[in-house]
Amino acid sequence: MTRTVAVYSLKGGVGKTTLAVNLAWCAAARSARRTLLWDLDPQAAATFILSDGPARDRARGVFSRDVSPDRLAVATAYDRLELLPADASLRGLDSYLYELGKRRRLSRLLEAFSDRDRVILDCPPGQTETTEQVIRAADLVLVPVVPSPLARRAYEEVVRHLDGRAPVLAVHSMVDRRRRLHQDAVAADPDWPLIPMSSAAEAGAAARIPVGVLQPRSAAAAALDDLWRAVERRLAG
Repeated sequence: MTRTVAVYSLKGGVGKTTLAVNLAWCAAARSARRTLLWDLDPQAAATFILSDGPARDRARGVFSRDVSPDRLAVATAYDRLELLPADASLRGLDSYLYELGKRRRLSRLLEAFSDRDRVILDCPPGQTETTEQVIRAADLVLVPVVPSPLARRAYEEVVRHLDGRAPVLAVHSMVDRRRRLHQDAVAADPDWPLIPMSSAAEAGAAARIPVGVLQPRSAAAAALDDLWRAVERRLAG
């Protein structure tokens, strides 16, 4: 059965794409799942990391049914991991989806990937029509939360907005245990998975290589493996 995980945050700069890319790699490499990473963010950072090809300005055409989504999916350098790339055409996606009036268009499009085991959605930040489509399609919404009062407040707003429509898994993201603010935030929610602030994660993004490939013995790689196991447990529950 295909299971869909959305990686989402109201705020940018919280490690969202790093999580999406590395979780997709973990699904393919650690769990031997046939996995698709669908980049829905017009910034196309996940596409940049996993693809060497140029942007084709066709990503929005999937939603207008001008092109089948499975025809845009491309292989990556990693076994069992495919990418449906983003490009600049997604900048107008929210208004297009609103005008289209098809509230479950993304859910319907995901049917093209029914032979995949896992679909990871790298979502744009903010509360938008794209967000609403994602909520309806996702089996689990993963929310990275940087240890700060403003980020915690943004997470609580996400939970209120979802209002039980999809299960949520919060993740302490970019944690620096040397900082008292971060220590206090982690102590307040000790059951949340934790991803440390790490040079390995930054190096992976710069090298355009998943952390588990670039630095498999790093603390970041171990934390991402742990997070993926937590995701799999939630999907199986």
